Amino acid sequence: MFDRADFERLTEEVVAAWLAGSDRDWSAQAGTVEWTCRQTADHAVDCTFAPAFFLASRKQDAYPDMGSIWTCGSDASPAQLVQALEVASRILVAVVADAPPDCRAVIRRRPQVEVAPPLDFLARAATELILHAHDVCAGLGVKFEPSSDLCSDLIIATAGSPWSLPGWRKPTESDDPWGELLAASGRTR
Repeated sequence: MFDRADFERLTEEVVAAWLAGSDRDWSAQAGTVEWTCRQTADHAVDCTFAPAFFLASRKQDAYPDMGSIWTCGSDASPAQLVQALEVASRILVAVVADAPPDCRAVIRRRPQVEVAPPLDFLARAATELILHAHDVCAGLGVKFEPSSDLCSDLIIATAGSPWSLPGWRKPTESDDPWGELLAASGRTR
């Protein structure tokens, strides 16, 4: 099971990697995505904030209609992006801790609305965060190799989920859980 402690540890690993590349060129392309490292990191922060708002809303028919409030902006420094990620992570963990286990909210809206329990919001955010952290680090030329047990727990947490990411192939347990997560998203080391 991927839980709050796992998400906190993943955040720490991402923060450490991003800080290791804080003096690099964040306007470089992030891995194989079309965004810069800065844009991709900003998106990863959004992908951590957004699930907290979705779950906190308790809405089961649509995402909360709150506009775009989860961006650091195109001029954000690496330090600002790291701080925003730490804050977003704490907010998500707190919202999940506060939610009753039987609570449900919209976790995905396309191609159809999917609702999920609180812990699924951690796994959804973690999936986006871990993959986009890889993209950022690839663009910066910084090594990012998340802990195998985190990756294994994330694979288990996403195996039975009704939601998935665009282009996502459900990962399976393997001797190389990080490689499996990357392959499931069409990425490589």
